[in-house]
Amino acid sequence: MEGSIGSPRAAPRRPRPTAGEMPPRRRDRRRPRDPSPPPSDARAPPSASGIRLTLLAPVVVLLLVLAALGFSGRLSRSPPHPQTLQTTAHSVYERGLVKRDVSSREILAERTRISEKRSQRQFPNPVLAYVTPWNSKGYDMAKLFSAKLTHISPVWYDLKSDRNMLVLEGEHNFDATWVSELQSNGSLVVPRVVLEAFPAVILLEKMQKAKAIDLIVSECRDKGYDGIVLESWSRWAVYGVLDDPELRYMALQFVKQLGEALHSISSKSSNRHLELIYVIPAPRMQELSNQDFRPEDLLQLADSLDGFSLMTYDFSGPQNPGPSAPLKWVQHSLTTLLSAKGSSPSRNHSRMIFLGINFYGNDFLLSRGSGGGAITGRDFVHLLEKYKPSLQWDEKSLEHFFIYSHEGVRHAVFFPTLMSLSLRLDEARNWGTGLSIWEIGQGLDYFFDVL
Repeated sequence: MEGSIGSPRAAPRRPRPTAGEMPPRRRDRRRPRDPSPPPSDARAPPSASGIRLTLLAPVVVLLLVLAALGFSGRLSRSPPHPQTLQTTAHSVYERGLVKRDVSSREILAERTRISEKRSQRQFPNPVLAYVTPWNSKGYDMAKLFSAKLTHISPVWYDLKSDRNMLVLEGEHNFDATWVSELQSNGSLVVPRVVLEAFPAVILLEKMQKAKAIDLIVSECRDKGYDGIVLESWSRWAVYGVLDDPELRYMALQFVKQLGEALHSISSKSSNRHLELIYVIPAPRMQELSNQDFRPEDLLQLADSLDGFSLMTYDFSGPQNPGPSAPLKWVQHSLTTLLSAKGSSPSRNHSRMIFLGINFYGNDFLLSRGSGGGAITGRDFVHLLEKYKPSLQWDEKSLEHFFIYSHEGVRHAVFFPTLMSLSLRLDEARNWGTGLSIWEIGQGLDYFFDVL
């Protein structure tokens, strides 16, 4: 393909099989993916570079840091874009915008125009939308498009070990008015909880396991949540829990017991039991390793959970620039997860999958070594305005990308478009899965028209 940068190459010391491209290990999703400076909102954590700019003094130092970082994908140089959403009688489909041949000019002209029928759903299955404190636009998008979002997960909580105690951090993020408004519109609010506590504490000590479950359940009851989204798999992989059959079994039992505890309580807003959705990685290689979530793991948990948030994004990284979520990889992930050995995919369990969709993109360096990283819609718009690039369609991944040069360095930018999103939603429909979007403050406004 003319202008194509080719399919992703394996990172050093991590060979990839030739049959079926698999991604490297995913980046830590607990860290802010948004490369832009955090909003003035008091809830915002440090930026992705780990630097608290507000603590740097004097001002001269701050200016030097900003100048040194420049536009590298770590910190956005793009000015704030005051946006006014415009409504139109026709959706992006009716306006003929969902297509392969799309231009920078068209995206810039249409991105803030949304259908006036914003409560009308195009996608019939459940949709889980993540919202992050470091990208406050997501809070507004959640309210504006709540009719299209069955589950909304604010990224608020971490369960941590503090000496011999367990502590659930993040209560300060709670916004009662926002939660109540979403629930009154029919969305379930299920905040994400990352299990940071040492595995030995909650898996091997019976009292601490009970305490961990009680902390989570009590927070749901006290704040009026509809359940939670739990993320722990990557943490357990780091500590070697998944390599030990006995510890792996105990880890899965913890998730089951948490699910059963949540199911024993009724939600005040929906009159249903509290839900548990579990975050799981997409397979990285053709042959599953201990670190992968396996079909048998899904079967063991299915009766005690309400869904699985499958992270089918982050296929590529700075060491192997390329698409975010090649469709063949998405298909492979679903086939692997939902197919037991020698049997056909389980459609019954398909409905429990929230297929991961990224609303962010990546700006990768193609020369002077590797580098770059995640960008948001604001950064993407800035690049389109500045470089006026020609978008190209990658036939292998079924994603758009473009190439530009900055100060003699070539960059490749992969960012979702209406066409790439529409194809992945079609795939979810075919399988009967839901969607999980990371995350709704990072995309372009008219993305919501396809939901």
